[in-house]
Amino acid sequence: MKIAIYGRPVNLNQIQLAEALVNVLKQNDVDVVVHSSYLIFLRQHLPGFKELPVFSTHEEIREGVDFLFSIGGDGTLLDTICLVKDAGIPIVGINAGRLGFLSCVSRENLETAMESIFKGHYSLDERSLIRIDSNKPLFEGENMALNDFTLHKKESSSMITIHAYLNGDYLNSYWADGIVISTPTGSTGYSLSCGGPIIVPQSESFVITPIAPHNLNVRPIVVADKNVISLEVEGRSQHFMATLDSRSVTIDSSYQLAVRKENYKVKLVRLSNENFLTTLRKKLNWGLDTRN
Repeated sequence: MKIAIYGRPVNLNQIQLAEALVNVLKQNDVDVVVHSSYLIFLRQHLPGFKELPVFSTHEEIREGVDFLFSIGGDGTLLDTICLVKDAGIPIVGINAGRLGFLSCVSRENLETAMESIFKGHYSLDERSLIRIDSNKPLFEGENMALNDFTLHKKESSSMITIHAYLNGDYLNSYWADGIVISTPTGSTGYSLSCGGPIIVPQSESFVITPIAPHNLNVRPIVVADKNVISLEVEGRSQHFMATLDSRSVTIDSSYQLAVRKENYKVKLVRLSNENFLTTLRKKLNWGLDTRN
């Protein structure tokens, strides 16, 4: 078995967790390869990591890697989408952050979780991705995301206007701070905080959620992910912010954007005692009666 490890080189709280993970993998004769920037960070604090092999790109792990382990929060796991792409490598989220909605492994159950994975006691959640196409290059070609795509105002307190179309048919002009288009996975993220609904992962849909709309009768809408959502943006400012998960770029009104479903999915590892509904209740306190 060969496992790739990815993390963001920023959080000192991850060091002991990363060390414990690598030790468990070595004890089980697992081949380990670590993302280059993350390994440089770890080597500053863990001298024994100097001999570990590294990778930097999707091509280097496309063949021969059985799992990719993400150490961090949900944002770190979102980064791995550009490393895995269409290779079909299952992603294991190890939560070193706070909420960890997508990460199924905690510090406390690390060894138990690894034993379950080694024995095959897990399931794979296939999650759809969102893709953004444009008349101009965006995101250095890494134009897919697991959670959402957003358009947002920038450099001004004035609202912006976003004209939206479904398969070429006019949907609405959103006069707002911005708009979120999320996958079912992303429905529990930024979209939810803006008043959007929770969508179960297998629902094959997109959620279009306005951010602080001027017209209060403009509500989030759920559409089938077979639709292509076209967007045009204008406002008093010359620049706007576009994001894909945790990546952001600045655009102007000359950009014509089209959002659609990516033609492949990613696989998230879920332990046998975990599923979307239990995670919803445990992480978001879904249905909890706070009066007690």
